[in-house]
Amino acid sequence: MKRTLWLFAFLLLGFASAYAQSTGWDGVEKIFGRKGTVQGDMIKVAFPRTDLKVMVGEVPVDPGLALTSWIGFKKAGKQVMMMGDLVLLEDEVARVTIMLAKEGVEVTSLHNHILNEKPGIMYLHFSGMGKPEELAEAMRSTLSLTGTPMQLQQTATTKTGGTDWSKVESIFGKSGQTKGNLFQVSFPRKETIQEHGMAIPPYLGMATSINMQSAGDKVATTGDFVLLADEVNPVVKALISHNLSVTAIHSHMLYETPRLFFLHFWGYDNPETIATVLKAALDKTNIMK
Repeated sequence: MKRTLWLFAFLLLGFASAYAQSTGWDGVEKIFGRKGTVQGDMIKVAFPRTDLKVMVGEVPVDPGLALTSWIGFKKAGKQVMMMGDLVLLEDEVARVTIMLAKEGVEVTSLHNHILNEKPGIMYLHFSGMGKPEELAEAMRSTLSLTGTPMQLQQTATTKTGGTDWSKVESIFGKSGQTKGNLFQVSFPRKETIQEHGMAIPPYLGMATSINMQSAGDKVATTGDFVLLADEVNPVVKALISHNLSVTAIHSHMLYETPRLFFLHFWGYDNPETIATVLKAALDKTNIMK
């Protein structure tokens, strides 16, 4: 009898363990053929454009620096809210836009993020609400119209001697994430951002994001500041007064409150100089300290 009870308890533990390992997003991940990154009731699935060879001047742009599409989902009752950003060649834009409209996915913005890149790259932001698997199928059909690699593969990163990012982190006063020759750090705003009455967390693109890529003894940097209207020009002045380029200012969403502007930038210099300039610009914004 004890042996039977022990076996039953063991099986229950196994079932509980398997259940705990399930993210609740299994259907979405199966459709996309890759795992996403889960945070709370959200998931983000990334699609690096490893098929592209993009140059800005003498710098080869790593997919992790500025060339990764992402699709995010957040649970909303029995449905999910979807939003994200697609990295597209210019000749992919028209057919992607047509497919999204056909699938009932809203296009919320279309623009550049950087300047003088070869070939030219456009960024298309989108939004949707519905059943997660249906939305995932719609986005997979859309991605299939582009050169985006759908087979899971290692992101190609340019190998370098290894940059010590500790001084950069010290300047920012915050640790970042590193992978290969890449460094990323983000800064959430203090305000709660909402769209259609739903809070949009920093995880779904509502945090200022700074990316750096080693390039010899220098780094290339890009990313976007998430700004209120009265913060835009103070940040512009902080960046351009120290030789960082402002490459775009625009919206990413349609119905957010408070109203937001996304300011993109580009720089190429030694990492401590870049970090100091960006920290001065961050100090003009209402970010969490």
